[in-house]
Amino acid sequence: MISPLAFYKCLSEETRLNSLLLIYEQRELCVCDLTEALGLSQPKISRHLAELRRCRIVIDERRGKWVYYKLHPALPAWASRVLGLTAKAEAGSLSAARARMKGLARDCC
Repeated sequence: MISPLAFYKCLSEETRLNSLLLIYEQRELCVCDLTEALGLSQPKISRHLAELRRCRIVIDERRGKWVYYKLHPALPAWASRVLGLTAKAEAGSLSAARARMKGLARDCC
């Protein structure tokens, strides 16, 4: 189980936080979804997702050549509530990221 201190340290970087909020909202996302949504390179997104995985906040699943991420099933309820409240508070700031994701051609994954 993750401690509150470790949880907040993992979320203290903008790319990790935004990636996690989008994963929270969408339930599951591929790396290509996040690269498009956040306008960042695949290596940068993958590095931050690896950190979220190391913190046991997300899990990954490989499907062919693509890797999909979702919230860790053992994430404590308090952490899920924090993510929900944060997603609600940040709804406006992530609207451009959501719009880029909606326009994404699904041929990437």
